[in-house]
Amino acid sequence: MKKKVYIIYTGGTIGMVRTPNGYAPEKGYMERLLGEIPELRADIMPECIFSEYDPLLDSSSIALQEWIKIARDIRDNYTRYDGFVVLHGTDTMAYTASALSFMLEGLDKPVILTGSQIPFCEIRNDARDNLITAIMIAGHYRIPEVCLYFGNALLRGNRATKVSADALSAFESPNYPMLGTAGVDIVVQEKFCRKDKKRELSLFEFSEQQIAVLKIFPGIKPEIFESIMTPTLKGLVVEAFGAGNIPGGDGRTAEIFKKAADNGTIIVVCTQCLRGSAEIGEYEASKALADAGAISGYDMTAEAAVTKLYYLLSKGCSHDEIKKQMQTDLRGEMSRGSLSGVYNICE
Repeated sequence: MKKKVYIIYTGGTIGMVRTPNGYAPEKGYMERLLGEIPELRADIMPECIFSEYDPLLDSSSIALQEWIKIARDIRDNYTRYDGFVVLHGTDTMAYTASALSFMLEGLDKPVILTGSQIPFCEIRNDARDNLITAIMIAGHYRIPEVCLYFGNALLRGNRATKVSADALSAFESPNYPMLGTAGVDIVVQEKFCRKDKKRELSLFEFSEQQIAVLKIFPGIKPEIFESIMTPTLKGLVVEAFGAGNIPGGDGRTAEIFKKAADNGTIIVVCTQCLRGSAEIGEYEASKALADAGAISGYDMTAEAAVTKLYYLLSKGCSHDEIKKQMQTDLRGEMSRGSLSGVYNICE
């Protein structure tokens, strides 16, 4: 029986065309193009059903409501298809992949996000291979998680991050092995894929939350911290130096972070380093964060940390429970404290 794959086209470079103002999506272009690709009609290829969103968006415009729309679309079509491919712009693809990994509870089928650095309209492009391979993986491999396929690499979605604006291998999974590679053969490393116990899909939708990301740099002034740490700020991801270090020494920084924590802001510290882990308290330079009750994000990407905060805050978890779960692996997003298959967080 022929496998069936549902393709969701949200926009992005992969289906853009040249315009006087630069590359832009064109309504109906991608669907016409798919009908002209002979490889998609090969016997080995799954049957593909195509859904184009309106409006088509550059991924820089994709946020909470678009994440929910994609997740609902997958839920509503879940029983009809063997796998799902989401065509998406590259700039925020890792955010969307991370968000879907938390919203789609009990996922037992592959959801593969892909796109391209060069659009189909150009003679030389990476769009064709990324699309065809993503469809084959979604249709023929039982990978029960949200993945990102790009440049011959299959990555866990909430472990991926964009590392290049112009290379065709634009994404990496710095702190977790690739789930698969596509060379002469497609090879999936099942030992690295998730094996959750719960197999019934349910959708948990995020709600609007005030979350901020603060990247530390040399010479940053404490006043910058203070300006964003309002009483309504629910979550803050701090991209710190090294293992979680920030400038300090005058006591002002510690005071500001302590005030934010007293207001109920969850402060999660990640590292700016591509590889490795943030563990506050290891150096004196992270003492201000530790004293304020900030928690380590360990080896989570900033994308995973932000979307995980959305997930836990939307669940209505208590302050202490959020801090506990942010330091616990829920969907394979971090290398410690696994609760694989557990979805009744804060319930």
